[in-house]
Amino acid sequence: MSNSRPDRRERRSPGRRTARAPGPAPAARRSVITGIGVIAPNGIGADVFWKSTHEGISVLDRVSREGCERLPLKVGGEVRDLEPATLVEERFLVQTDRFTHFAMAAADLALADARLGRADYADSPFSVGVVTASGSGGGEFGQRELQALWGKSSRFVGPYQSIAWFYAASTGQISIRGGFKGPCGVVCSDEAGGLDVFAHAAGAIERGTDAMIAGSAEAPLAPYSVVCQLGYEDLSTSDDPTRAYRPFTADACGFVPAEGGAMLVVEEESAALLRGARPRAWLAGHAATFTGPSRWPESREGLARAIQGALRSARCAPEEVDVVFADALGVPAADRAEALAITDALGAHGRRVPVTAPKTGIGRAYCGGPVLDVAAAVMAMEHGVVPPTPNVFDVCHDIDVVTGKARRAPLRTALVLSRGLMGSNSALVLRSAAPDGLRSDPTREGENA
Repeated sequence: MSNSRPDRRERRSPGRRTARAPGPAPAARRSVITGIGVIAPNGIGADVFWKSTHEGISVLDRVSREGCERLPLKVGGEVRDLEPATLVEERFLVQTDRFTHFAMAAADLALADARLGRADYADSPFSVGVVTASGSGGGEFGQRELQALWGKSSRFVGPYQSIAWFYAASTGQISIRGGFKGPCGVVCSDEAGGLDVFAHAAGAIERGTDAMIAGSAEAPLAPYSVVCQLGYEDLSTSDDPTRAYRPFTADACGFVPAEGGAMLVVEEESAALLRGARPRAWLAGHAATFTGPSRWPESREGLARAIQGALRSARCAPEEVDVVFADALGVPAADRAEALAITDALGAHGRRVPVTAPKTGIGRAYCGGPVLDVAAAVMAMEHGVVPPTPNVFDVCHDIDVVTGKARRAPLRTALVLSRGLMGSNSALVLRSAAPDGLRSDPTREGENA
């Protein structure tokens, strides 16, 4: 899906010639989203998440996790309404961290939404794979085991310490639990990895896989995890939930972290239609760049280039973009760079296109954050509604940030943006999968994005 994908000719062995059979070129394998599963501070399940997002409800509050009371971080987005034991079997719970509990629960919800069950791949388990992104791994599980080690002895440390904290734990547990034997991987990255997973998913589908479970979930609010984040200069330490995270305003003072994330089912279009699945959107284009950690002025060019690359990959003109889901870091220099990047890449249209950042109502869930934005973007296109940016009113940049209430608009194309604290920039273009769009889109006969 990335425009930076090497040409197929570069993959051939030197001197080897490949014969092409006569006749038309094979049809492109296009990637469509058929299922969405959400575990977020503002709701469990895609419908509950969308209702809260559409209404612009903010659930940011004082961090209540035990052990965090005296830490400088005061406000966050906690997942309070999930009891993992009701969604995940005990044998998996004891060997996994909270971030993997979220991911497994979200994967179940996504599979149910896509109506993709074991019977659909029982004869072809290698046709379904898993890819997740992770920024920190399992901090809570690791903290518990380290406390047992130093407070008691090594005899009290369980064998699962070796795997539960690991970045790839969610990918591994989802694939084992579901019996998925197709391509599996993990993007060990900063926040932008939450968009990069969709490039990996689309690439696997282009190479022959029928379905990928893709996404991310994070759990950064255990005491050990919070202490690790205190070194981030861009972390907000405000104790007022209504003012702690206000990007694009003169009062911007950093971001607040959040738990949760989302998993999506991405399928090859013809395979999905063959089994009667309903495509909800299609992955049209992606591109990524790197500009270095916390160098926010430089991220202007890097993000603009990522946007331009994603548009080229999607064969999408700037004026076709109907809504932008912004990264919205909440740091003045970063917000200014993003606003300028949008207008640099989209031209005059960048000042008119609706821009939104629903994450200001729930916090930034690191790699899980942009996946939640993808979920929101899909449902925004389905409902023809741009959700608002909670807690943000007095915008001080030359972009059209949607504040207050949701805005109705015909949405055919959504642009989702993400930047990481370590310097990654990523842009993803989504197209509406309304039936008329699936039949008439001119790029369908072209190469898969």
